[in-house]
Amino acid sequence: MSINAKRAEFLVQQLNVLLVDDNAFTRKLVRGLLNNIGVKAITEAGDGIAALEMIRQAPPDVIILDWEMPLLNGPELVRIVRSPGVFPVPDVPIIMLSSHGERWRIVESVKLGGNEFLCKPVSAKALLDRLVSILLKPRESVHFAGYYGPAPRQPTPTDRHDSKPAA
Repeated sequence: MSINAKRAEFLVQQLNVLLVDDNAFTRKLVRGLLNNIGVKAITEAGDGIAALEMIRQAPPDVIILDWEMPLLNGPELVRIVRSPGVFPVPDVPIIMLSSHGERWRIVESVKLGGNEFLCKPVSAKALLDRLVSILLKPRESVHFAGYYGPAPRQPTPTDRHDSKPAA
């Protein structure tokens, strides 16, 4: 096991995760996955309103947030949390979770300030990958043009499809 892998494993075990989903069965499944990858401290909320109160009382290290919920849905909750000066912890990393993987939802999640996006059914590996990304490659929060959230990822040379090979 590499030093980075050992560090990631240690950091994942230290996480305090808030899992927000209106479906109790989904919460149970995701809780099991989190336990399997080493997360020990997991708090659950069945709706966005309860989640806001939990975040205010005991800010988590990461929020895993369902997109579609009654009362206060995932995007609405992200807008509230990502309000510096209004909300006490606007920088908390957020992983959006949805049964729907349409491109517009992923783009909207990024525009709202989500750190990561996962489609249900979620796997332990995908969940671990997103948590490790948040822990080992943290992005500072930025505020510009009405946006508050993680700084955009910088593309790597392999991400650029328009680049031409060097002569």
